[in-house]
Formats: sequence, structure tokens, C-alpha cells
Amino acid sequence: MEDLKRFDIAVFGDVLMVVVESDLLPPDPAVVVIPLLRDYPAVSRLNPVICIGEEKLILATRLIASVRRARLQRIGSAVDCGDEITRAVDVLMGGV
Repeated sequence: MEDLKRFDIAVFGDVLMVVVESDLLPPDPAVVVIPLLRDYPAVSRLNPVICIGEEKLILATRLIASVRRARLQRIGSAVDCGDEITRAVDVLMGGV
């Protein structure tokens, strides 16, 4: 299993994803992720912009899913955007 941590950026096929699952959970073959997309309709606080190098991608929070760890390859980290990512998940779940 790929060693992925919360806020890691990983590639699934040709889509970048951010791991949002807590590091405190026991190991599992799947991990919860949110895709990072170029052309996605952004809603304030629900879809923050995440910069990866010079590229600006939108966190597609409503497309949250689980993916098998074996299908992901870690390429970086979005830990510096952790507060915005956590807030987006809170908005998705709680509406505020």
C-alpha cells in the first residue's frame, strides 16, 4: 500500500487528487480523496483554489470519493492549504 498522508497530492490515472482522510485511522486498502480539476465551477469556501507549481486547480469537493491506495502515486503535498481543504469538507458536510 502506498504510504499516503492527509493533504498529500496523488495521481489517479490523469487526475490529481488530495488525500483528506485522517492519519489517525487504521490502515485500509482505500483512502478518501478529493479531485483537483482545472475547469470546475467554484463556489466560495466549498471549492478553494490549490496551487501546484504555477498551475491553479480547483478542489472539486462534491466529488469526494474513496480510491484504492494501490492506484495512487504520491507527487506532492498541499499541507499549506490544509485549513482551506478542511473548511471545504466542513462546508460540504455542514453547509456552513
